[in-house]
Amino acid sequence: MALIPGVSRSGGTITAGLLMGYTREAAARYSFLLAIPAVLASGFYQLYRSWGADSAPPAGPTALATLVAFGVGYAVIVWFLRLVSTRGYMPFVVYRLALGASVLALLAVGILAPL
Repeated sequence: MALIPGVSRSGGTITAGLLMGYTREAAARYSFLLAIPAVLASGFYQLYRSWGADSAPPAGPTALATLVAFGVGYAVIVWFLRLVSTRGYMPFVVYRLALGASVLALLAVGILAPL
């Protein structure tokens, strides 16, 4: 459950970092560093829940998927930090505003229904 619906953990921490006077890149790095405990805790919790269960996934494919996810995640973080340091956050602001307007329009014409 979100404190403010539509605001992600990283979006909230980046905004807080910017409000505290961090540079764009430092705020993004701060956000990614804050993600480490949350991601590790959720992963270990899922591992604990599946430990000894009959339906536990096999270790080999799980380890491979973890390595691939780490590699892709690392590449995206490098790309994102480069983008933020050169272009700023405006592309994401425009994206969020356009997405919000689209959802409101789809709700207004009845294509989407609230849950």
